[in-house]
Amino acid sequence: MSAFIYSIVQLIHTVITIYIWIVIISALLSFVRPDPSNPIVQTLYRLTDPVYQWLRQKMPFLIISGIDLSPLVIILGLQFIDTFMMRALLG
Repeated sequence: MSAFIYSIVQLIHTVITIYIWIVIISALLSFVRPDPSNPIVQTLYRLTDPVYQWLRQKMPFLIISGIDLSPLVIILGLQFIDTFMMRALLG
């Protein structure tokens, strides 16, 4: 049973890590202003915009002088969840 739990935790860890990279790439692309009709850009925005919008509604103070800190809060939150899960479930 512990091998099954370990596998599930590792899978969740991998998904969180991939999503963190997606958020980082999306944040970097916001500085460049790529072509919005590009399928890769559309996919990145479809994966991150719902989370950004939810966070902006709950915490409107994250936009300071035109700088959106939502990606930073998302990354820190995911890092916290990942570390907590790894420590709690794997000891």
